[in-house]
This record gives sequence, C-alpha cells and structure tokens, in this order.
Amino acid sequence: MTRAPVPDDTRPATEQQDWQERLRRFGYVARPGAGIRERLVPPFPKPSARPWELARLDPARAYRVARVMDWLGPVLVALLAGAIRFWHLGRPRGLSFDETYYAKDAWSMLRLGYEGTWPDRKISDPQILADPQTIPLSDAGAFVAHPPTGKWVIALGEWMFGLGPFGWRFMTAALGTLSVLMLCRTGRRLFRSTFLGCLAGTLMAIDGLHVVMSRTALLDLVVMFFVLAAFGCLLIDRDHARARLAAALPVGPDGRVRPDGRTGDHAGTGPRPWRTGAGLFLGLAASTKWNGLYVLVFFVALTLLWDVGARRTAGAGRPYRAVLRKDFGWSVLSLVPVAVVTYLATWTGWFLSDNGYGRHWADGRGGTWSWIPAPLRSLWHYEYGVYQFNVGLHTPHTYESNPWSWLVLGRPVLFHYESPGPGQDGCRTAVDCSQTVLALGTPLLWWTACCALVYLLYRWALRRDWRAGAVLCAAGAGYLPWFLYQDRTIFSFYAVVFVPYLCLAVTMMLAALLGPPGATGGRRTGGAVAAGVLVLLIAWNFVYFFPVFTGQTIPYAGWHDRMWLDTWM
Repeated sequence: MTRAPVPDDTRPATEQQDWQERLRRFGYVARPGAGIRERLVPPFPKPSARPWELARLDPARAYRVARVMDWLGPVLVALLAGAIRFWHLGRPRGLSFDETYYAKDAWSMLRLGYEGTWPDRKISDPQILADPQTIPLSDAGAFVAHPPTGKWVIALGEWMFGLGPFGWRFMTAALGTLSVLMLCRTGRRLFRSTFLGCLAGTLMAIDGLHVVMSRTALLDLVVMFFVLAAFGCLLIDRDHARARLAAALPVGPDGRVRPDGRTGDHAGTGPRPWRTGAGLFLGLAASTKWNGLYVLVFFVALTLLWDVGARRTAGAGRPYRAVLRKDFGWSVLSLVPVAVVTYLATWTGWFLSDNGYGRHWADGRGGTWSWIPAPLRSLWHYEYGVYQFNVGLHTPHTYESNPWSWLVLGRPVLFHYESPGPGQDGCRTAVDCSQTVLALGTPLLWWTACCALVYLLYRWALRRDWRAGAVLCAAGAGYLPWFLYQDRTIFSFYAVVFVPYLCLAVTMMLAALLGPPGATGGRRTGGAVAAGVLVLLIAWNFVYFFPVFTGQTIPYAGWHDRMWLDTWM
C-alpha cells in the first residue's frame, strides 16, 4: 500500500493542492523531501570526505580537508590561471593593437588626472619603448572615446612597475586571475557544488580569448571583471533575501515551514547590501565602457524576476503586485542610483582639472539647463560627443566582425604578428617563423558552448530552471546589445565580457551529462567518462593553440596548421 505524501503545511488539502499546482505551472518541481525552506534556499551539500578517506586519512581529518577544499580548490584553479597569464607577460615587447591608446591614456591619468595629448603613435610608441625612455605627454586635454575607470585600473600597474609592457599589462593579468577565482566561487553558489564551480573556473582559465585579453592592456577584460563581480553579488543577495523570507514564514505543528499568502505578499526582506555592492560594480563597469549600461538594465530585470519567484514560492497570491509594492523601489534604488553616483565619482580627476577636454565648456553659458552645475553640463556635452563618435564609427577595419559570427569564432582579431628570420628570436628553422598574438577563444570550448546555450534555453523555457535563466541573462547582457550596432566597426574580442557565462553554460551541460544524483552506477560512470573526455579535449585544444595566444616563436608551418578557418588569417 502506497502512503500519501505528507503536506508541507496544515492548510486544507484543497488549498495545499492549489498552491502546489500553481507552482508546478511555473516550473517549480519539488525534490523528494524538500520543504519550503529548501525550495527558497537550497542548502549546500556537506563536502564529501570519501576521496580523502581513500587516501587513508581518518574520517574527522578527511572531513576537515574536504571543508578546506571549498576555498582551496578555487585558489588552486586561480593559481593555474595566474601562472598562464603572468608567464612572460612582457612579451611581445611593444604596444599591441589598441594598447597604444589605453596604456598612454592610463599614464596620462596617473600624471594629470585626465587624458592628455600624445604625438602620433609612429612618434610616441618608439619613444616610450626606447632606452632611455622619452614620454612626450602634453597637458592639453584630449578627446577620448571611453570613460576613465578602465584606464585608472591600467594606471595602477604602471604606477607600480612603470610605463612598460609588464606595467601596463599587470592589472589586466591580475584581474583575469581574480576573475577565475570569482567564477569558481560563483559557480559553487549557483550549482551548490565546489567541483562544478572549480570546473567552470578551470574552463575559463584555459580559454584563449580570456588569456589573450588578460595579457593585453585593453578595457574589455576590466568590464568583464566588474560585471562578474556584480553577478556574484546578486547571487549572494538572492540567497540572503530568500533566507529572510523563509525565516518569516510560519511553522506548522509538525515543525515544518509552510507557505503563507500574507507573509508572501507583505513580508520585507531587510537590508540588501550585496545588491548595493552589485550597483557599485555595475557603475564601475559602465564607467569603463558604456556596454556596462546594458548589463545594468538586464540585471535589474533579473533581480526583480528572482523576487517574483521567491514570493510565489513563499505562497504569495499576487507575487508581481507584492514585488512592485515591497521590492521594486529598493531594487532600483540599490542598483541604478548607486551605479550613477559611482559613474560620476570616477570622473573626479577630470572634475578637479582645468585642462581636461571640454572641462569648462558650460562655464558662463545660460539656457534652460543653467540651474544644473556647470561641471555636470560640461560632462554631459562631452559625453554626448563621445556617443556621437561611437555610434558613427564606421571606418572599415581588416579584423572587424559581425556579432553573428562571434560564438562560432568567425573572425578573431590579430593583436600582434612578426616573422623572425632563421636564427632570430628563437627561430630554429631554415625559413621564417611566426610570432602571433591572436584574440581567439579556445575553439572546442566555444563550439561546445554553442550547444550548451541551446541546452540552457531548453532548461529555462521548458523546465523553468532559474540557474539556466540567470546564465542566459548574463550572457545575453554582454552579447545581444551588440546586434544594435551591426553597421558599426566592432570586434569579436568584445565577447570576453560574456566568457564566464559560456563556461558556466558548458559546466551545467556537463553536469547534466554526468547524470542526476539518483542515477544508476552505469549511467553515472558513462556520463563521467564522456564529460571527462570532453574536458580533456578542450584542455588539449588550449595547449595546442597556446603558442598563438602568447606570442611564442613557432615555425610558419605550425602557425598555418593552427589556422583552422580561412577567416582566422
């Protein structure tokens, strides 16, 4: 005889069934034995001590080691990433691609507080790289196309190590390494698994585009870092807010938390400092490059939908109305005004200057907006000019590409190329060699990610898996806005902003390949073998392409063999 399941609360059976049916319509399928608290905030599983017991540690010590791995695992993955990113960081010894702009502007920020004027790159680049070095910087303000934060970040490395290749690349390498650590911890919170978090971090550690951008003083990796930090803050905020909501729910006579319509509709979620932190990081992202503004819009929508889901699970009869009444205002205030204030604060050096470009444009000007302080009006005028420049940038470029081709690596960007002759710079062949830095994602990883995104669409649309929706939202925030500018001169390396979410998508697909916890031993073993083979192939692919990610001198034939598509040359 089969026993009927015990209800989660003491409400009438018909009301309980209606509530459960309402949840099922929105994709909420309870795990066996899961109560309301577990649905709101799934617990982290206890770390498994079995691998360490097999290493002949006693159970107590094995459990302590397993607990340490929650942090030690991500740190080890980050150390691997750092070794890759800092290895011969000063090579190539030159200004690669747009480093000629950002490295110089960073030095100018360090010296003047704003972007000064440099001579033509054909004059200034050799002078900077010469020994003794000459720095031909003028204090006349220069018009620049991007806000200041990313250049302040690069300037920090130049302050520590000087205006040289290692100095201007140091901070992007450091942020690239730290972002791997953050992704490990973010993946752990998202999937409730240290192993899966470390797997996501490992995949990003061996992604070619992430490696190249970590070793180059451009702005896009800085945007990626701040966006990932904001995403992690929002995940923590989600857990904390839902935990407070669960704590406010009544407890039935059986000792189990039960859903309650009044609590779901009216309970507050308390202070949300992590959401404020996300606003700070999104402001820093937008003040590095303006595509961070699109991420802010996507993330505001994401957090509100998370709040709707939390209140629906708690038993709210009208969750959207409850969110509008209890959460919407604080959500917007925690993100948008904080981001705006942060953005303005990053222009402090320009505000304090006299020679910054357009700094005194509004001084003495009247008009409708004369009640606004002149410095803010001057900044607005400057930023309007920057917007006009950016949307009107249609100059053809050899390595420009349409965003439709980015995910399949249709047209990577060549940052550096030299052809050392025999006996020069490590060339040990009878013909010329190649020395290349190609901003190309690890091909097998990216092509796998294309399949993973399709799988996540299925998980989100048909199974209402919030994790899939979160990853898709973050990836879409970094990717989809570029389709608005298909006529503009844009490059595939902008995609580094959503690389972390491609790695999370692949990790989620690999987790599904491993099989659910209740699967048979044969199913789990087969899935583990298939997933392991795929990860090893991705790792081999990275090792194979490593010379063209890091500017190593290789035979010309070796370089040509790695150009799998004609559009890569």
